[in-house]
Amino acid sequence: SERKTMYSSFVQQLLDSGHAYYAFDTPQELEEMRNNMRASGVQSPTYNNITRSSMKNSLTLPSEEVNARLNSGDNHVVRIKMPRNEEIKFEDKIRGWVSVNSNHVDDKVIYKSDGMPTYHLANVVDDYSMKITHVIRGEEWLPSAPLHVYLYKCFGWEKNMPIFAHLPLILKPDGNGKLSKRDGDRLGFPVFPIDWVSAETNETFQGYREQGFLPEAFINMLAFLGWNPGTDQEVFALPELISAFSLGRVGKSGAKYDFSKTKWFNQQHLRLKSNQDLFEAIIHLNDGLVEDFSKDYIMRVIELVKERATFYEDLVFEGKAFFEHNIEFNKKAVTKKWKEKWIPNLREFCQDLASLESFTHDEIENAFHQYLNKTEMSIGQLMPMLRIAITGSLAGPSMFCSIELLGKEKIMERINVAINKIKDGKDYS
Repeated sequence: SERKTMYSSFVQQLLDSGHAYYAFDTPQELEEMRNNMRASGVQSPTYNNITRSSMKNSLTLPSEEVNARLNSGDNHVVRIKMPRNEEIKFEDKIRGWVSVNSNHVDDKVIYKSDGMPTYHLANVVDDYSMKITHVIRGEEWLPSAPLHVYLYKCFGWEKNMPIFAHLPLILKPDGNGKLSKRDGDRLGFPVFPIDWVSAETNETFQGYREQGFLPEAFINMLAFLGWNPGTDQEVFALPELISAFSLGRVGKSGAKYDFSKTKWFNQQHLRLKSNQDLFEAIIHLNDGLVEDFSKDYIMRVIELVKERATFYEDLVFEGKAFFEHNIEFNKKAVTKKWKEKWIPNLREFCQDLASLESFTHDEIENAFHQYLNKTEMSIGQLMPMLRIAITGSLAGPSMFCSIELLGKEKIMERINVAINKIKDGKDYS
């Protein structure tokens, strides 16, 4: 709106050169024209190089009447005058050469009755004024490109026309149609980089940042929606993406959005971070940890659990067996794997652990396998019991590294507590 005067001068240029014209048609007259075209079998009626001859515009009205209407302030718009049967060609860096016959392009409004330009005119004038070199946008704008190319020609700016590249759309996970913000709500994933509040409905749509996604993972994910580097590499830092990216490797087909793949990217980028960075991140989430545990201990927990983490908060969750003094026993795990008949074996192995002089994960693992050989038990019998007793669940990082990190005293205590609390899966409160 601050550049209305500038736009009006370019509109006047198009009018003076005969590439645009005034149109005085009322909404009722436009609707009547469309209805008549539908009645004659035209499915998509438009104001074009044929229908304009029967409408009220500066091409059909006497010049005296046109001037009188303009002087009296009659409502009017300015339309581009598309030529008949002319091929409009341009090269798209993704789709190759595109050729459209001008008969398939309607006489779009380029200047509205309120004195404001439409997007089509403003887009071209702004890009030319700012010396834009590349116009990279979604493929839904491809049908508008011939009009924009023609406007460059009308202004005599062909040599300054930007390079066009129309990107493939991001599709719904099932591939059926363009991804929308409603799909994110329906399927439980964000569709905005950061939380966004609708001015119309005051609804808040979730953002990736607020859900814990890393910026570098988010960018990596976006790059692979429609592009590939031509190699097996998928995880890229931003400088690597800048170096590897080219429009020539962007595909034409829409890309299905995969939320699980997005989480995978986040997991990979989290693993690339240093333990110091991860330490600072989880302390930000839970600053009470440094009051109860040393930095060295927390860093060792991070090293142990980070392969299982997708988000920063997962580091705290996966490490809860190392940070909580009283662990909770997972009911399903206990019901499935805790067997009272093997409690004597668990107690006996606990004594073997207590007798170890070197409490390292290698020595712990060696003692475990020696015990299995001595008793002819299987890993599937003793290991779940041991893991439940020490961590409360069946899943987690290396058991032997976990035992080493927790230390002999805490391990003895946890095994004894589990034996006393759990009775064949019936009492684990």
